[in-house]
Amino acid sequence: MSDLTLALALVGIISIACQFTAHKVKLPAILFLLVAGIFVGPVTGVINADDLFGDLLFPVVSLSVAIILFEGALTLKIADIGGHGAMVRNLCSIGVLVTWLVVTPLAYIGLDIPLGLAALFAAIVTVTGPTVIVPMLRTVRPKGNVANILRWEGIVIDPIGALFAVLVFEFLMTQQDAFTHTLWAFGQTVLSGLGFGAAVGYFLGRAIRGNWFPHYLQNTAVLTIVLGVFALSNAAAHESGLLTVTVAGMILANMKNVNVDDILEFKETLSVLLISGLFILLASRIDFAEIQAVGFGAIVVIVGIIFIARPLGVFLSSFGTGLSFKELALLSWIAPRGIVAAAVSALFSLKLEEQGYEQASVLVPVVFLVIITTVVLQSLTSTKVAEYLDLREPEPNGFLLFGASDFTRALAKELNNNNISSTIADPNWDAIKKARMESVRTYFGNPISDHASRRLDLTGIGNLLVLSPYRQLNPMVMTHFEHEFGHEATILGLATSDTASMESHQISEGFAKKLTLFGESVTYGYLASAMKKGAIIKTTNISEDFTFQDYLNKYDRELIPLISISGKKVGVFKSDKKTEPKAGWKIVSLILNPAKVASEKKLEAAKAAGSIKDGALPSDPEPEK
Repeated sequence: MSDLTLALALVGIISIACQFTAHKVKLPAILFLLVAGIFVGPVTGVINADDLFGDLLFPVVSLSVAIILFEGALTLKIADIGGHGAMVRNLCSIGVLVTWLVVTPLAYIGLDIPLGLAALFAAIVTVTGPTVIVPMLRTVRPKGNVANILRWEGIVIDPIGALFAVLVFEFLMTQQDAFTHTLWAFGQTVLSGLGFGAAVGYFLGRAIRGNWFPHYLQNTAVLTIVLGVFALSNAAAHESGLLTVTVAGMILANMKNVNVDDILEFKETLSVLLISGLFILLASRIDFAEIQAVGFGAIVVIVGIIFIARPLGVFLSSFGTGLSFKELALLSWIAPRGIVAAAVSALFSLKLEEQGYEQASVLVPVVFLVIITTVVLQSLTSTKVAEYLDLREPEPNGFLLFGASDFTRALAKELNNNNISSTIADPNWDAIKKARMESVRTYFGNPISDHASRRLDLTGIGNLLVLSPYRQLNPMVMTHFEHEFGHEATILGLATSDTASMESHQISEGFAKKLTLFGESVTYGYLASAMKKGAIIKTTNISEDFTFQDYLNKYDRELIPLISISGKKVGVFKSDKKTEPKAGWKIVSLILNPAKVASEKKLEAAKAAGSIKDGALPSDPEPEK
């Protein structure tokens, strides 16, 4: 395809299609992106990245990787790593060295290439990277320790691995006094990366804190400055830009009183598009003939990387960290290679070929073979491995319940009885104390505070029900968790009794659509009154013999359906959407007059026994004298 505009549009459409498909089938998107790239590239020849971009391809790839790494670094909160900083440090040092020492002789023997080229290949495949780790974590959902370690490792190891590959490359290219030259290059790269990164990170933090940029320019300004300092750092020291943007992002993420949420949201959107496009474009460059020429030796190398180098590196890095064997096993299995390995291998292959290294052409196909194998194998199996090791977070179909009223506590207990995670949050200690006495998981405090971001346990929770009387705080809580849980989550609140006649005093139409929980007339006061009158919450099974209509008739419609449960799907009844429960569903409802229902049951039982007539209730027996 010679039309660049049409080709780029096609890449964008394919990217979105792959991401959407991955979301629906619950598999990492990289799997579909690689297949799509191979299909439109070597299989059909529709897209040829080299012909489309020419000399601009690798500058575009480099700038894109810089944005992805910066966005990833913005998520690296020091508090998140807890006591596992040593494991991340060891994986990015000992783990890298172990992988290099294991893979170098395997590549030298298996691929039949010079030792220097084998060492360069081994250095390139030490990196994992956020482009593959983050989407995989989203799907696999490993438990806290493992997830945080993998995310930190994936982001921090990219610049370290790229730097290591640069050092090996410099050593390979230098004929005289190679050790001194390599040491000098290492010093330049580290100093440039740390210096530029610390400076721009601190500058951006001060700028955001002091509102130096107009709000509408903030995201664009940060992006432009980051790309500018990336290029400047690379000009000062070869391939130091990746270290620069990583350090800048980490400093910005951990500065006090600096809100990076807007920047992070913007960069996340950009990163999804860039990751998708890059994988398709680079996968389209794969040459099957070169892969076939590598032969059986490539399989030996890949097996060594997955089953020897990674587990050995993980276990040697784990001494003194306190991680369990199961956690180490999962860490050993999840280590897919990503975009940085692909980009660096392509860059060094071209430079080596220019210098007369004929066998340098083997770098790109073998690195891509490693990427494809690790991504496909681990994408398809990591979820099962995590489940087998009991290290997978539960489906996030649970509820954060804001407000610890009598109704909320009863609802939380009923949800727990149905194996649906729930946590009650409330800044009122008296209310929280009652919930704790009833063995309900709680958070005492404001759920949108900085303390909550570090301590509020949201394991298995992906929805919010606002059930509190705090009218000023409720909208802020709902807005906060819309961003936290995503737009697909259930974020609903109770209706209000406000009847403001002045248009300027009415709530917005958009916010009013979220106040539809349980029904139009179901307010906080209504629920509180119902609980005081003895209402209870209970679960009922719907079947072919006992339909939802039968259920309503049984209680003479003196109930409010709250939650529907269909397998792993959990829904909420609301006023603006009619729910028709089917056979096999469970319905959690508020029974408004349980005493009446009990009396009717007693009456029916007495009638069946023939002990009463004319509908009179049996009287209690006289006490024995």
